[in-house]
Amino acid sequence: MSITGNQIKAARALAGLNQWELATAANLDIYTIRNFEAWNEKIVRGRPNTLEKIHKAFSDAGVDLLDGQESTGGRGVRFKGEAP
Repeated sequence: MSITGNQIKAARALAGLNQWELATAANLDIYTIRNFEAWNEKIVRGRPNTLEKIHKAFSDAGVDLLDGQESTGGRGVRFKGEAP
């Protein structure tokens, strides 16, 4: 799944997490979160397992990361279970 730095920021806000809390939940270093968020509107490039950890942390917090496919309504974030 491809995500942008802005999606990570938005998902953190939706989940009510700060960077430290996300890093802890994803079992990553806070600098990884900061670096990924600095990509802003660009697709984040990182190890697949690192991106999966971030995805899982958000999923566990009740937030979906939308991949930009038309079927989901485009790239973004939403609470889990919400209709597109």
